[in-house]
Formats: sequence, C-alpha cells, structure tokens
Amino acid sequence: MKKDTFEVSRHYAVCPHDCPSTCALEVEKLDANRIGRVHGSKRNSYTDGVICAKVARYAERVHHPQRLSTPLRRVGAKGVGREAFEPISWDEALDLIAERFQTISAEFGAEAIWPYFYAGTMGWAQRGATHRLRHALGYSGQKETICVAISNAGYRAGVGALRGVDAREIADSELILVWGGNPVHTQINVMTHIAKARKKGAKLVVVDPYRTPTAQQADLHLMLKPGTDGALACAVMQQILTDGLEDSDYLARYSDFDAGVREHLSTRTPQWAAGITGLSIEQIVEFARLYASTRRSFLRLGYGFSRSRNGASNMHAVSCLPTLVGAWQHRGGGALYSNSELYQQMDRTPLHGLALRDPGVRMLDMSRIGPVLTGDPQDLGDGPPVKALMIQNTNPVVVAPESAKVREGFLRDDLFVVVHEQMMTETAAMADIVLPATTFLEHDDIYTASGHTHLQVSKAIIEPHGECRSNHWLVCELARRLGVKHELFELSALELVDKALQSGGLPSADEIHRAEGLDCALDFESAHFLNGFGHADKRFHFYADWAALGEQGDRLPVLPDHAELIDAADDSHPFRLVTAPARTFLNSSFTETPGSLKKEGRPRVLLNPQDAERMDVVGDELVSIGNRHGQIRIHATTFAGVQHGVLIVEGLWPNGAFVDGLGINALVSAEPAAPAGGALFHDTKVWLKPDRTAE
Repeated sequence: MKKDTFEVSRHYAVCPHDCPSTCALEVEKLDANRIGRVHGSKRNSYTDGVICAKVARYAERVHHPQRLSTPLRRVGAKGVGREAFEPISWDEALDLIAERFQTISAEFGAEAIWPYFYAGTMGWAQRGATHRLRHALGYSGQKETICVAISNAGYRAGVGALRGVDAREIADSELILVWGGNPVHTQINVMTHIAKARKKGAKLVVVDPYRTPTAQQADLHLMLKPGTDGALACAVMQQILTDGLEDSDYLARYSDFDAGVREHLSTRTPQWAAGITGLSIEQIVEFARLYASTRRSFLRLGYGFSRSRNGASNMHAVSCLPTLVGAWQHRGGGALYSNSELYQQMDRTPLHGLALRDPGVRMLDMSRIGPVLTGDPQDLGDGPPVKALMIQNTNPVVVAPESAKVREGFLRDDLFVVVHEQMMTETAAMADIVLPATTFLEHDDIYTASGHTHLQVSKAIIEPHGECRSNHWLVCELARRLGVKHELFELSALELVDKALQSGGLPSADEIHRAEGLDCALDFESAHFLNGFGHADKRFHFYADWAALGEQGDRLPVLPDHAELIDAADDSHPFRLVTAPARTFLNSSFTETPGSLKKEGRPRVLLNPQDAERMDVVGDELVSIGNRHGQIRIHATTFAGVQHGVLIVEGLWPNGAFVDGLGINALVSAEPAAPAGGALFHDTKVWLKPDRTAE
C-alpha cells in the first residue's frame, strides 16, 4: 500500500521553558506526530531569528525513546526507576488518586495535600492548573520562592515595579553592563542585541564571579567574589560622587537621594570594596568612571547575584546606579531586570482560580520542601504533616536545596506522591503514580515574558505522544472525581485564556496567535520612568523599606551596602561554591537529550590552579566537596577564570550523574533569604579535598 505523503511545514509556537526570553519559534512539522528542527522566529523583533541550541534540537526531547507514554503505578521500591512501575489505565490512575486524596483529607484535613509545581512550563493556563485544583479543594498553598523571590524584592525596593527598559534598546546603547548573568548560556537573544550595539562601537562590561562565555566577550570583566556585589555597587557610587559625576538635577527630581545617602556612601570607598570583592582599586575606579561618563548605559540585571542571603540588598544597591547618573533619561539607557508587570491587563483570576482561594489556607515554602517533608515545625506550623504531593512542571528531588533531606522526605512510607511528567525524572521515580504529560507542542497556552514585551499564544502542533495529557486536562478530570463543580474545570485551556484576556479588553487568544504575539511595550516616558517610578511618591528609593517587602526585612540594611549575611568562608570551609547554569541544560530539563549530554560531558567543579596545587588536586581528579549538609564527589578541573577560594559547578545535573548519587544541591542550604524567602543557590561555604578512593 502506498504511504500517505506529508509536506513539511513550519508553524509558530512559543518556547515554554523557565527563561526570560520566552522565544517566538518556527517549528518544522514533519507529519501529524513528529517535528524536525526548531528555529527562532524572524518576525518577532526580540527573538530576531535566534534561539538556543537546546531548543533548536527539541525533537530530541519530544521524541525521546524514554519519553513517558502511559500512566504508571509503582510496584517496587521508591527511587529505582521505570522497572519499579507497571502500566495502568488513566481511569484506574485517576480513581486511585481521587480515592487517596479523599481519604487523606478526611483523616488529616485538606492541608495535608500539597500540590507542588513550578516553571517547567511558563504557560499560564497549564502552569496555573495546579493552583486551580489547590484553591478549589483547600489544599496547602505554595510560596513560590525558588527562583525570583529574592531578586524581585531587591528590585522593587528601589524601582517600585517589576519592569524596565525594553531590551531591544540595547542595540542603541553605548555601554552594556551585564551584572550577575551569563546570557550566552541562559538568554542568547540578549547577546544578539548586544552584538548590534557593539557593531556601532558600544562596550560590554560583565560583572560575574567567574569568566563565563559572556565575560570572555567583554571589554571589561569584573570577577568579584560571590555575594559581594553590593560592596562593588556602593564603591562605584562613592567614586562617582567623589568625581562629581552624578546627575544632581535628575536625583532631585526623581529620587529620595539626600545628604544622608551621600554621607553613608562616602565611607564605601574603592579601597573598602577591594578588600571585600577581591577586585583591585584600579578596576573599580576605571569602571566607575566609564559608567558615569557614558550617557546611554544599559544595565541588564541577572538573577544569579541575588541568590544569596544578602541577595535582595545586592540587587537594590546595583539598581541604584542608573538613577545616580540619570541613565534612565536616554534611549538605550537605564536598566532591565524583569518586565513581568507589563501584562496587568491579563486577568490571572481564572487562570489561577483565584476566586476559589481561601486566604486562610496554610502556605508552605517550596524552597523548603526538604524540611517540610521531614516534619520541621517551623514550616508545618499548626497544620498537619504533608501526606500527599501532586507535582507538575518541576523536579524537586534534584532542584530543591538540601536535596538529601528532600530525598529523605520522599522516601517516607506514609507519603503518597503523584507526578505528572514527560520523562522518568528522579522525582517521578519516587512517585506512587506517574502520569505522562504533554509538551508545549501538544497543548495550547498563553505566555508572558520577563525579558521582552510580547504576550503570545501557542497552539498544539502535533498529536500528543502516546497517552500523554495536559496539565489542564488532568486537573479537570481530578476535580470531577473529587466532587468539584465549577466553570473553570469545564472550559478548555484556550477558553480560560479568553476569559483572562476579555476582562482586560485584550484581543482574543485566536487573534493573538494569528498575529504571532501582541507587543505590550510601553511608551518611552513610561518605560524609562520619566513619569515616575513605581512607588507611591513616584521616586526611586535609595532608602529601602524592607518591612513592606517581607517579614524578615529587618535583617537587611536600609541604605545600599554590603550586608554581612553570607555563608562566609572559614578555616574549616575555605571555599565559596556557586552552582551556575550550564549552556545546554535548563535547570533539570535537557539533561537526558543526546545533544546536551555530548556537549556537557559530566559534572565537574572548576577551581583556581593555585588552589588546586595547594589542595594537592592533580589533573582531572575526583574530589570530595562538603559542608554541614553533606558531601558529594565530583571531578575537578583547574580554571584560571575564578578567584582563589571560589568553586564553580555548571549545570543542574541529575543526582545519579554524580559518583555517589548525591547531587550538588545536597550542599545548598534551605534557609530562607531575607526579606521574603528564596533559595540560596550561590551562597554556600564548603571544604574540598582529593578523593583517591576507587570510583
């Protein structure tokens, strides 16, 4: 019989992964079930035809031979893998889940069930499905702290709103300052716009604790010690004030800068900062004068430097720089941390089920899932122990801090775990029921961005793999079995999206999809805060009101400063560890794809050659790294692009990729950062020693 022919076509889509770029895509469709190469859309002026290599190879993930395709019930030991499961039908799985949830609620109360999710998909309808079920049934709430809680608080303290200058203006800048980010690895589109500016003579400055691929391209790399960004920012401001290069008129009109701020900064000299940061006085002075003398300077703030105990204070201090010199006034000048508040016309109420929410329900901190599951009263409060988890869009056994404690919690015999996933992750291997999930190419959704200004709607391009089902479908089916009767569980995903759009007077989902996005960019005056910053007084705040941003605000300095809160190195723990992103992984996604594995090789720790000599580490040798939370074994590689006493581990590798099956986040504390919580991925003191035992 002659096979049907299918003409290869290209289809618009939106990348769903946890990344500020939310790229507009063109996907090659080979037939009803398969895709080919993925391209960046040239019709989107931010994506501009460029995407990262891992998403370009997305066929490796969506068509992976180990992709989950049917519901599974665990019949063996937890944590073993696929061989510990047997296939069951969707009806069997859903009935079993509903029965267990009802039994647990009856015995312990609804708060004993914790729906747990994050940003494996950034789409609001699918990602928000977890919230809709949570709010409808009174299950425990979730403090979403693991990614941006610290940096959000720091930026809000000064600017007052989570928005900034359009990233496309980078092309018009004379100086681009990338602080605490590595866009070559994490936001390749930023590098596209930087390249446009550099062709016109712009300079690139990078502030980062190690020589990243982005730093390698810079005209100036300030390789400071981790957690000392506030000290550098203050010294830069002190030098600018000493040289009389501040914009006094702008400060008077747009900020709360006064004699008290000036007096405070007068003691934060380059000499003072050099002793804290490990930079030279000359580097600090050179940078301060370059920044202050360049009108069109664009500050692109990353998340990395905020992921420490003093991270919010660091972010606040750095965000003061463009206000001090009045850079906000100029095209190509100012700052961008996040544009996530551009989309306030879109009503999140139906997408998150907010009308169903009981404000009195217990909130649990997602970054502290280890302490939560092991019964820490600090987290559980007066509520019951967590007896059931339903997990979507995340892999906490690998991703969360204190991962050994997370694993201990998942191994509890009395904990019922449901995981909805695309692959047999280490979290899925701990589950009682594993449910196969669709990819973004197999369902519909709406996406906002933090790195650009487009609102986008993506529709399914291929048929779901096997018996995979979307988050929204799963939640609707469970709600029906659990006795919930509400419109939110009867509408399709795009019908929910339309409700969110219509209440704000926005175009329909179909209209936005046909147009391949809706540009929500603000006018120049608004984007540059020339009609006022986000605070009630319309001024930028050098004086931070931390108490308004979180219950631990009293731990942070009111004025820009170096907050002595970090997990500082000591005689027993002489190294500071940073767990940085790898180029071809995205959190724990893509760690299973052949292209990424070939590129990344295996986990390794980068250390300064002189540190290696001092610690008697020879070549690509196995070493142990540890602290009070545990220890891991990993191969060491010498690298001159780090300061003495700094260790870098790139990539969120599966725990199983390490010699003893214990991954890097076993060393990271689950202590909540000030003012409102947040994970401390780059604030860890450790010891290191050669490990010459047999592997």
